[in-house]
Amino acid sequence: MSDFTQILYEVADGIATITLHRPDKMNAFTRTMMAELIAAFDRSDADDAVRAVIVTGHGERAFCAGADLTPEGGGQVFSAPGQEADLGSEEVRDGGGRLTLRIYESKKPVIAACNGAAVGIGVTMQLAMDIRLASDNARYGFVFARRGIVPEAASSWFLPRLVGIQQALEWCYTARIFGAQEALDGGLVRSVHPQAELMDAARAIAREIADNTSAVSVAMTRAMLWRNAAQDHPMAAHRVDSRAIYRLSKSADAAEGVQSFLAKRPPAFPGKVSSDMPDFYPWWDEAKYE
Repeated sequence: MSDFTQILYEVADGIATITLHRPDKMNAFTRTMMAELIAAFDRSDADDAVRAVIVTGHGERAFCAGADLTPEGGGQVFSAPGQEADLGSEEVRDGGGRLTLRIYESKKPVIAACNGAAVGIGVTMQLAMDIRLASDNARYGFVFARRGIVPEAASSWFLPRLVGIQQALEWCYTARIFGAQEALDGGLVRSVHPQAELMDAARAIAREIADNTSAVSVAMTRAMLWRNAAQDHPMAAHRVDSRAIYRLSKSADAAEGVQSFLAKRPPAFPGKVSSDMPDFYPWWDEAKYE
């Protein structure tokens, strides 16, 4: 099952399920949870048996109620008055951003199954995930302006790309809590489901990926769509597309894709993300935080 303390990690039939698990705290976020989530994504990337990842919260009340502001949360969330540090130092880095940047680097598709309240980091961590589903009792809030701070977890990059600048600004300016239907209407989530059906819906998407697609193709596609959408000109995407098509068209997965199509049978792709990514991957600048 799991050797973590604030999350659960389980793999079954090619799908890794990560469950935020602080039952008495509405799964509130701590530094320990941040570290365990990052470790869980390291584990899923390293495991070729994992074809997709689902992230959800324990119980029926909350996905994640935001940062734990109590001493039990494991450290001070807000800087103390007069406390100063070099703005380029590691201690200044936002923990939510460390997590979303790790999710952004995932080689496996990530599905959010939001089962209840998702406030602050509870919602911003989902922005780096690929497909977001909500239960009908889910509630979201980019509440930072009501706490005297600003959106974190690199959400100023992710949120406008997902929902458009106008909707992103409204939700962040008002800092109000809103429900699943508004999240759906605003483009934050793909679909809304009864609580009892949420995980089945998430697993159905993960199952379709796991059963029908090449792991290498999906990993390349994820990296290409997330990164190329931010390029200034489509020529940048064309360069990557061309190299990827050239390399992958010569692969065993491509041969299997054609053969299974012609034979009208399910594919059995042999490629592994751990060993069979194209030789130019990763092609982007991996400069670290400065």
